[in-house]
Amino acid sequence: MVKVYRNFDQKQLNIEYNARGTVSDHTIFNRQNDAFSQEARDSVDCLVDVPYGKHPDEILDIFPAGKNAPVFIYIHGGYWRANSQKQAAAMAPNFVQHGVSVVPINYSLAPGASLDTITTQCRAAVAWVWNNGKKIFDADVDRFFVGGTSAGGHLTGMILSAGWHDTQNVPVDFLKGALALNGLYDLEPVRLSEPNQWIKLDEESARLNSPIHHLPKYGCPLVVSYGGSETSEFKRQSNIYAAAWIEQGWPCSLFEVTERNHFNIPHDLRDASKRLCREVFEMIGVKNSS
Repeated sequence: MVKVYRNFDQKQLNIEYNARGTVSDHTIFNRQNDAFSQEARDSVDCLVDVPYGKHPDEILDIFPAGKNAPVFIYIHGGYWRANSQKQAAAMAPNFVQHGVSVVPINYSLAPGASLDTITTQCRAAVAWVWNNGKKIFDADVDRFFVGGTSAGGHLTGMILSAGWHDTQNVPVDFLKGALALNGLYDLEPVRLSEPNQWIKLDEESARLNSPIHHLPKYGCPLVVSYGGSETSEFKRQSNIYAAAWIEQGWPCSLFEVTERNHFNIPHDLRDASKRLCREVFEMIGVKNSS
């Protein structure tokens, strides 16, 4: 057996980084995300397809929760190659009901866009909301939070990372907390496995876009979680990122949601009684959330 990464040969490494292979039919959960997000747009006041940049893909949706509400920006998953902000609003009715504005953001997709471009877009989107949120939907810019799942978990890590804030005119400590769900934080094994067919990383870009190598100077409270049916490598990725956060002395909650998988773990954000939602609400400062 030729080892490609850690103790994995090429075949096993590809299996470890194949999220779709962990469920019998991932399209079931895609349809659920579509339905829950459409329900949110139908039931909650929202501003749709608001541009944060000049590219047609640089848009976001806003679900305001009222005057001076905290803001939760959410980044969709799809292994950087699928989906949009239109599948990322499932939690909006629950969050708005509890006084938290929700802003799902969109970005260009691989392979048409590089990961450098995708990361830059997401940082620009978050910065745009921080710089314009007070004027547009009366956001409380002192209570600003970000989260995402899968590719969105990785991109959350890149937004938390150091070295970009001056270029986007935001303070280094503008984020007050974050949620990272089943993300990838060290992209070297991604470079060596099947997903690199569309994300096209070389050794330098893999390191540049790995949150584990670019921890911020100022940490914030962080919730890290993943589904019970994730592969060992997806679980390890979350574990090493949480461990690095804790090693810096920053608050971090790490736990597995055993009954959820890679695709439906964000659904727990729809229910204030679920641990995942409770911990996010506690981080944001929501009172009497269940």
